[in-house]
Amino acid sequence: MTNQDQASRMRTGRGFVAALDQSGGSTPKALGLYGIGEDRYSNEAEMFDLIHQMRARIVQSPAFTGERILGAILFEQTMEREIAGQPTAHYLWKERGVVPFLKVDKGLAGEKDGVRLMKPMPGLKDLLERAGAAGIFGTKMRSVIDAANPGGIKANVGQQFEIAGEILAAGLVPIVEPEVTISIADKAAAEDLLLPAIARHLDALPEGSEVMLKLTLPETPNLYRPLIEHPRVMRVVALSGGYTRAQANARLAQNAGMIASFSRALTEGLSADQTDAEFDRVLRDSIESIYAASVAG
Repeated sequence: MTNQDQASRMRTGRGFVAALDQSGGSTPKALGLYGIGEDRYSNEAEMFDLIHQMRARIVQSPAFTGERILGAILFEQTMEREIAGQPTAHYLWKERGVVPFLKVDKGLAGEKDGVRLMKPMPGLKDLLERAGAAGIFGTKMRSVIDAANPGGIKANVGQQFEIAGEILAAGLVPIVEPEVTISIADKAAAEDLLLPAIARHLDALPEGSEVMLKLTLPETPNLYRPLIEHPRVMRVVALSGGYTRAQANARLAQNAGMIASFSRALTEGLSADQTDAEFDRVLRDSIESIYAASVAG
């Protein structure tokens, strides 16, 4: 069973979800933006040590608390490591009041019918068991929509909800994330197809089941209001998707009921070379701006 205090916090709390789940493919870029070039590490193990140090610095900052942050999405290795001598998920909840989530997908398959589905996840059952034992509340899995292709979008959403069913059965709350690429010419048309596709699957969920949705900020403000109000939806969060923090915050503020779940936009401006005081100031400014946009509606 999910932790009821955590579930209540995710349903009704004021704040946003921090996405700290860069995986192997996106870690070099995240480290580069943080001021650590590829010349600073010689193998994958060293790279993951450095990204964990960055995440631990963020999570331990005085700015990173449950006052403005409801949840945090972790990469599998982050879940398996410690912060300040405690398992990461326990540290987040016990010391920060932040609900821990885990990224469970294994990346994207190749493009077909205008979408990129998720790669197979053969070890998902074991991962979900380990996540539950580690104190994880929910999961996140990302697929991508690159065109307003009805068949592709149907397949994309279908895959998301099929796996969401397995996650619910394991006692965790899935974050369903069919991301619409922000740069495509037919983004608005893709979103108009995505909305009813998600609604159909929500309607089919068993009574008492709840999922979260992580969606690209839409071209039409409040497009996803029907999903926010759906009885099977715990919360709808927004990804930044490549928008700058200022752009993402401006779009988010136009969508009542959506809250942020930003990654790059959250860490924008942070650097490994900053003093702790400067790092904390930049992070606090980032968190306060994202919080303000998240509660604007």
